[in-house]
Amino acid sequence: MRVSQNSSGIAAAFDDSPIMRQLQDLSSRRRQLDDVEIEFSGKTRVLTVSNQKGGVGKTTSTVNIAAAIAALGGRVLVIDLDPQGNASTALGVPHTAEVTSIYDVLINDVAIADAVQQSPENERLFCVPSTIHLAGAEIELVSQVAREKRLDTALEEYLESLDEPLDFVFIDCPPSLGLLTINAFSAAHEVFLPIQAEYYALEGLSQLLGNVKMIQKHLNPRLRVSTILLTMFDARTRLSHQVADEVREHFPKEVLKTVIPRSVRVSEAPSFGQTVISYDESSAGAIAYKEAAVEIVGRGAPRRKG
Repeated sequence: MRVSQNSSGIAAAFDDSPIMRQLQDLSSRRRQLDDVEIEFSGKTRVLTVSNQKGGVGKTTSTVNIAAAIAALGGRVLVIDLDPQGNASTALGVPHTAEVTSIYDVLINDVAIADAVQQSPENERLFCVPSTIHLAGAEIELVSQVAREKRLDTALEEYLESLDEPLDFVFIDCPPSLGLLTINAFSAAHEVFLPIQAEYYALEGLSQLLGNVKMIQKHLNPRLRVSTILLTMFDARTRLSHQVADEVREHFPKEVLKTVIPRSVRVSEAPSFGQTVISYDESSAGAIAYKEAAVEIVGRGAPRRKG
């Protein structure tokens, strides 16, 4: 006996499927983002993006948040302070050995203005690239005068020279606490901390907070941990939700409501010299980074206590 299936029943089942619900959710979130109106304060916020634990989405978050803010109308500079140069690659900026880079700024006293390049992604998105020379900068900085403050001095001079101010500067750090990272902490106002939603997340967080306190005491009292972003979030696992709950319990004001899901598109984009914002702006990863960018802009810079 042949059983016929009502076509309307199939359609109804599909409409209530997990895939359809996910598509409807993404569509709703896209519409909400289209309606967002952003106002920038006119003051430049300088954030160092850091986590001593590798593989947490640090560079990925740096370039995608920067690109998302530029798409919202902000003027954004990314300083690639990681010798691997992955941020430069993702922003489509040349960073061969011959290019004037952040190495020349730190070691040879070259002005940042001479190293800045515009990203092909957006006319409001800029980058100071990293090159292979930066790998030896940790050793070369040891003998430099004011070795911990060289980036701070250069960045301050650059920002003062601009006719049109930047809204954001993001400094992408290497995953270690050396002189490059210390320079980034000394130059920044805020620490932006991406955390992978996994078991050892809080261990890396406590280590970084200790480093921030040290920098506050000896080099940069204005530094604050302002933003924590949960990355590689898998909503299907209990562990991701447990980590998110625990981090939010300890840092209720700093953790963004937005979480970044695991996404193939986010991983693919850098191989094409793009951020996911331009590679596939309708993907789940791109929408999440746009939502995170809206949150970061909307929160404003944290106020100093006392």
